[in-house]
Amino acid sequence: MGIHIGDTAPDFTADTSTGQISFHDWIGSDWVFFFSHPGDFTPVCTTEIGRTAQLTDEFAKRHVKPLGLSTDGVQEHLDWIKDVNDTQKTTVKFPIVADPDSKIARLYEMIHAHESETAAVRPVFIIDPKKRIRLTMTHPMNVGCNFDEILRVIDALQTSDASRIATPADWVPGGKVIIPNSIKDEEAKTLFPKGWTEVWPYLRTATL
Repeated sequence: MGIHIGDTAPDFTADTSTGQISFHDWIGSDWVFFFSHPGDFTPVCTTEIGRTAQLTDEFAKRHVKPLGLSTDGVQEHLDWIKDVNDTQKTTVKFPIVADPDSKIARLYEMIHAHESETAAVRPVFIIDPKKRIRLTMTHPMNVGCNFDEILRVIDALQTSDASRIATPADWVPGGKVIIPNSIKDEEAKTLFPKGWTEVWPYLRTATL
């Protein structure tokens, strides 16, 4: 099947640590940071769940809802969250999907046979309010996510949508952006009234 950028994120209904959700309804008009873990009570996962909770305000100001997934049940999640809150000095409020039969993990192709036949690797999906997958990245089981990068790519996607720009390597908010080649100079004069720098005819940079 394949899960690709631009696809509609597969819908599902599932029990979570905060109650049952119907995924598309739960998204509403927000963005989603959907990420999975090999299992509860594992060290790398504990730090990732904790870091997500610590960044609650950062996700909220971007209108992003975090959603975790592990191939364990609700009670295991609830017990594990107590450990996360204690060891990571935070309070986990976002839902963690219970997926003991790996149905959702397989729907999203989170099970990689060379890693495990039952446990999910560490994919990340950024999903927009139209329920479209906008970004994917996959980490092996033993490598945790870089949350600075997760926030950065969300900023890049949202800035691109709002201003019809592309972002260069290592872009961070406030940095120069790229005017896509699909925007000709005449239209660019309206969109970028401050002007731009033409590094090469196919590479125009501007400041928003």
